[in-house]
Order: sequence, then structure tokens, then C-alpha cells
Amino acid sequence: MKRFSVLTIFPEFFEGFKNTGIVSRAIKNNIVQLDAINLRDYATDKHKTVDDVVYGGGPGMLLKPEPIFRAYEEISKKSKPYVLITEPWGRKFDQKFAQELSEKDHIMIICGRYEGVDERVKSIVDEEVSIGDFVLSGGEPAALVIMDAVIRLIPGVVGDEDSLRVDSFSDGLLGYPNYTRPAVYKGMEVPEVLRSGNHQLIAKWRRWKQLENTYKKRPELLEKANLSEEDKKMLDMIKKNIEFEKFINK
Repeated sequence: MKRFSVLTIFPEFFEGFKNTGIVSRAIKNNIVQLDAINLRDYATDKHKTVDDVVYGGGPGMLLKPEPIFRAYEEISKKSKPYVLITEPWGRKFDQKFAQELSEKDHIMIICGRYEGVDERVKSIVDEEVSIGDFVLSGGEPAALVIMDAVIRLIPGVVGDEDSLRVDSFSDGLLGYPNYTRPAVYKGMEVPEVLRSGNHQLIAKWRRWKQLENTYKKRPELLEKANLSEEDKKMLDMIKKNIEFEKFINK
């Protein structure tokens, strides 16, 4: 069982997440354990104080180190977690990072609030992580994003494992467009190739569309993508604005 421990002052933030969709099923099937831990439970004063003013002056408040260390020490009695903290300057969270984390047995995420956390907390942190170059009111939304991306990669969570292999970014490229019935809606038709029943041709079309989408929307991804010789031929034609039909009839 994969275990997630989230340190937060708003544990209720995670209730909907735990009880929805694939995350809910993963918990019910004992594939995943997700504990949202209230830092106030580890404060020792009567007011359950978890924050304090900044040494040296300055705006805002910081999360105190004591509750975080107490929670970490309690959690570590069962198994030492791989500790993440949400920080805007941290390692950019992407599919590769999610894949790496999916192989960890126990992940703990510290959700910052106010002006962040006391710097001494970083002594127990394995990686700082950012989901983007923007500021949130706290680390909770970022923790949700991280866990959702990681949990779906854990074996047994997604029923159709093949679907993971065609997700955007799974092989460094964006995904291809998908359609369902009806075949024609408001004058817009599902591409004929998808209705042909020719699975080899459909696979080529989908790969073409992945390359085309990536080239038009995120061309920088192509620099690191693992492209086959056929991929390179397709990409060369895409760059020259040649249609897919000409590629298959060449």
C-alpha cells in the first residue's frame, strides 16, 4: 500500500478529494492510504498555535517548526516518509517527477501557509516542489495536484493501464484528439480514419496528431522527446505543412 501524509492546518480541504473518483476507489481497495494531518494537533499550548512572527521583522507570519517536527517524528515511527514541501522556487512538478514519486512507498507533503515555514523545517525535507510560477494562498491546492498526478500512476489505481501510456507527457509529447458518437454533430465530422477500422492506420494518425499538437503548442518538448525515425519523418512533413494523407500515400 502506498501512503500519503499531508501536514496542513486545513485537513478538511482534502475530504472531497479522498471521497471522489479514482482516489476514492484506490483508498477503498487498499492501494492507497491518505492521511490529512492537522498540525494544530501537534501544538502544545492551549490555543493550538502553529504560527508566529518573523525574526528580524517583516510582514506576515510563519508556520512554527515544533508542530511540524512533532508530526514528522510521530509519522516516522511507522515508516520514514519521503518529504516534500510546496515552495514557489522548488523543482518544477511534471510527469517525470510524478513517475518518480509513484515509486515511493510513503510520501509526506508539508503545506506551507502565510509567509511559509521556519527554515529549520527544511532539515527534514527531501525536495521542494512547485506546480508553477504563481502564488497560492497555501500549499493545499498544490498538494492535491501532486497527489492526483502520482496516485493515478500507481499500479492498480487506473483500471485501464493502457490509457496511461497515451496520456499527454507520458512519452514527452502532447496527446492526440479523441472523438465519440455521434459521427456528425453540428456539421462537424469525426475524421474518417477513425471510422475506418484500420487500427494500424489509426495508430499512425494518432502519432501524427501527437507530433503536430506538440510542434504547434509546446515545441520545446520535442527537444527531449524520444523520437523514432518514422516520427522524425512525420515531424519533417508537419513542419512543411504537408497533410497526413500525403504521408500515408507517399
